[in-house]
Amino acid sequence: MTLFTLPPGVDFAAELMRGLVERHPDPIELARVRVIVNTRRMERRLTTLFTAGPALLLPRIEVVTAMSLPPGHPPIPPATSGLRRRLDIIELVARLIEADPTLAPRASLYDLADSLIALMDEMQGEGVTADTVAKLDVTDQSGHWARAQRFFGIVAHYLGAATGVDAETRQVRVTDAWLAHWQDHPPVTPVYIAGSTGSRGTTHRLMLAAAQLSGCGLILPGFDHDLPPEGWARLNDPLSGEDHPQFRYARLLRALDLNAGDTQPWTDAAPSDPLRNRLVSLALRPAPVTDQWRRDGPALGDLGNALDNVTLLEASSPREEAQAIALRLRQAAEDGRAAALITPDRMLTRRVAAALDRWGIVPDDSAGTPLHLSPPGRLLRHLAALPTQPVTVETLLTVMKHPLTHSGGDRGAHQRLTRDLELHLRDKEVAYPDPARIRAFAASKDAAAWGEWACDVLFGTDADTRPVEAQTRTLIERAERAAAGPDGDPAELWAGAAGRQAREMLDDLEAEAGADDAPTIPMAPRDFANLVHSLLSRGEVRDRDAPHPHVLIWGTLEARVQGAEVVILGGLNDGTWPQAPRPDPWLNRVLRNRAGLLLPDRQVGLSAHDFQIAVAAPEVWLSRSLKSDDAETVPSRWINRLGNLLTGLDAQGGDAAWKAARARGETWLRQAEMLDAVDPGTPAPRPSPAPPRDVRPRSLNVTDIARLRRDPYAIYARDILRLRPLNPVVRVPDPRLRGILMHRALERFVKGGVITPEALSAAGEVAFAEGAPWASTRAAWQARLDRIAPAFVTAELGRQALAHPVAFEAKARTTIKGVGVELKGRADRIDLTEDGQAFLYDYKTGAPPTPPKQLAFDRQLLIEAAMLTFGAFDAVAATTVIRATYLGLGTDVPEVDAPLGDGDKQETVEEVWAKLATFLEQVLDPGHGFTSRRAVFETRFEGDYDHLARFGEWDHTTPATLQVLT
Repeated sequence: MTLFTLPPGVDFAAELMRGLVERHPDPIELARVRVIVNTRRMERRLTTLFTAGPALLLPRIEVVTAMSLPPGHPPIPPATSGLRRRLDIIELVARLIEADPTLAPRASLYDLADSLIALMDEMQGEGVTADTVAKLDVTDQSGHWARAQRFFGIVAHYLGAATGVDAETRQVRVTDAWLAHWQDHPPVTPVYIAGSTGSRGTTHRLMLAAAQLSGCGLILPGFDHDLPPEGWARLNDPLSGEDHPQFRYARLLRALDLNAGDTQPWTDAAPSDPLRNRLVSLALRPAPVTDQWRRDGPALGDLGNALDNVTLLEASSPREEAQAIALRLRQAAEDGRAAALITPDRMLTRRVAAALDRWGIVPDDSAGTPLHLSPPGRLLRHLAALPTQPVTVETLLTVMKHPLTHSGGDRGAHQRLTRDLELHLRDKEVAYPDPARIRAFAASKDAAAWGEWACDVLFGTDADTRPVEAQTRTLIERAERAAAGPDGDPAELWAGAAGRQAREMLDDLEAEAGADDAPTIPMAPRDFANLVHSLLSRGEVRDRDAPHPHVLIWGTLEARVQGAEVVILGGLNDGTWPQAPRPDPWLNRVLRNRAGLLLPDRQVGLSAHDFQIAVAAPEVWLSRSLKSDDAETVPSRWINRLGNLLTGLDAQGGDAAWKAARARGETWLRQAEMLDAVDPGTPAPRPSPAPPRDVRPRSLNVTDIARLRRDPYAIYARDILRLRPLNPVVRVPDPRLRGILMHRALERFVKGGVITPEALSAAGEVAFAEGAPWASTRAAWQARLDRIAPAFVTAELGRQALAHPVAFEAKARTTIKGVGVELKGRADRIDLTEDGQAFLYDYKTGAPPTPPKQLAFDRQLLIEAAMLTFGAFDAVAATTVIRATYLGLGTDVPEVDAPLGDGDKQETVEEVWAKLATFLEQVLDPGHGFTSRRAVFETRFEGDYDHLARFGEWDHTTPATLQVLT
């Protein structure tokens, strides 16, 4: 039996090649060697190393998951595609849920199918039959087992099917074929299995067989020779030891009846820092024997230099962590040293890539860009989702502004029309645009063909349940129409690596779903959109030419395959690295152990092994953020163990070494902070522009008077600079819209003449149906109206007993003599008594202003009363105003009168008019400034022009700066 090992901290692929050449110096003999590696990446790396020179005949390199069959063995059918198998399982799960909807919601269809596929793969790899799972003793388990058994029936049915073979099953059969062949025909040339840890059952059996062949052997990466015999002995129970990095090797040694000392070094390569390797080995001892720290810690000797090439980076946020990592990668690139960021956190890698972009550095990311985030992937996802819900303005603009939309024609004209359409929809406050509106807009721009094309792309898809292949073909055709434009070419859509991969994915889906023996799966548009998103998210796109050769981003598996001079282990927080085990909907840890399946801790143990290998690099960073999404994070268990061990060995310099590593991290963090440091500039003053008299507003609305008192700058920006805020893209049911629709409902109700709560409720239903296209919003507003209806009707009967309503939304216009300002207004409602005197009402869905507030700021009702008195209204002649009242429409129906009269804290209409004239004369005075946020009612008030006034650089305590403009 021959087990070869390489310690953590050496370049495994490079040492593998060196050992092969040293052991087989004869070129012909080397060419006959068979090397079975664990991954395609290892195969590519090893081939690259051999071809780099000197000239040699390459050994036969195979991947363990793609081995050829032994000579003379009957052929095994090729594996069924993973996509086809997924469609098969989706159909079986869908039928089961349709037969018994209580088993699971339809929305969980894909998650259930994927978890069943993963369970089947594991059962095949570990040699566990469906009967074994079915016969598990579950007397102490919950009642969900009966439901799970229904789904296990799918597993038994699929695994027992005579047609087709999945990839995992085929690998098992190929492995069994080689095991049988080697028993009868032992290999006459060496066979090495390199890079595998034996974590999967199929590979484990192959490694056991190869280890017992004469002249053959296993080459194990990252083998820990510093773990003492009692530590190896503790790694015998999966329930307590599978999360240890050496657990898989311990299982292999037991199966071969060997000890760790029975292994041989593959080469004489030594780790970059043997002391660090011993330190990490002790820190990662199995949990039940961590008391050995006290015994074996002193044997490590002086630890003052143990972390000389280790930096501990503890950033305050993920962004700060990414900035510091990017700085180190940039430094390595300038020094010509290979530096690799290793992390399972894809969000961190994107942040680092974005930070590197400021220096024009594109990292060589082994994972590439997810296909669903590429331009073709995004467009396909948006188009697939269109039939699932009504088209909104946001959806429309997302599709029409996509860089691939109309890429086959005159894109400039398309962008101009899209911009104009956006402004049109914003201006009209459209929530759900329809084909008629788009066609009418296009006709007004003399672009009828463009309008027809846009309607076809946005609305031209059947929303019915249809077979997968039909929906896939429709999606392809729709995407091509979107990319081509009315009369262009869709070639740009499928160009480049991302386009080719997206088209290949859709073609495979159409072919597999439309095959003669494929399951017939009628699928709702929403389910199909979810399927497309899931398939796209599994793809990765790489640009092999753009990346920097020395700036690398790897997943955790690459640490075994490749080496770098600087290794940054990023995202070292618990739950990220190691990742939290995914919840298993079928079997708990105890049942998995009984069945012979892998425990969730297996992935933690593999991650621990990756960590142990990577942390042994020549220069290492241990990086984490203290917060993520405003929540405190928990450091990775490996950092915790290493820190606790070193802190406890203070007398040997361990605590000082740990603090020195943290200090080096702080230095880099300070440098990262300096990247965003700016020289403090002079803040903008609080503006109070004073333009010439001849450009000041000469026409105002009554509602502008309150704004002139509270935020004059808004009037300056609107009427003098002529800036208008855009309506939001997404129309929302805001208080303004509710107020408009409540006004319409009350007008309809009062005009109807039937004064009952039922009539008010019916008027509200009509108004809300016309103006609020959101069902939930209509229901909420209707309920609010119904609550106040009885109280409002009671008060309304009293109002109509005094006077009769004669005008609604009545318009008024007048010019203030001596000032030359035209004043316009609109009264919600005017009632007249029998002798022609008036009651003036204004509806308020919010809280009505109090009389003191009306006297100081909110003078709208007082001014309207004066305008009615002086005959400014078209619908009503000049008359005396008996009462001017705000009618509240909030949670209750308060009535607040305007302080109109000649009493204390009241004003007559003559006083109101005189004060208005005086105020407007001040507004027209060239020395008067339009101060921003002069007297807002609440500091949380957000004005439309606050950003223009640069509010935030100053606050409400800052004196206004008069700016005389000429």
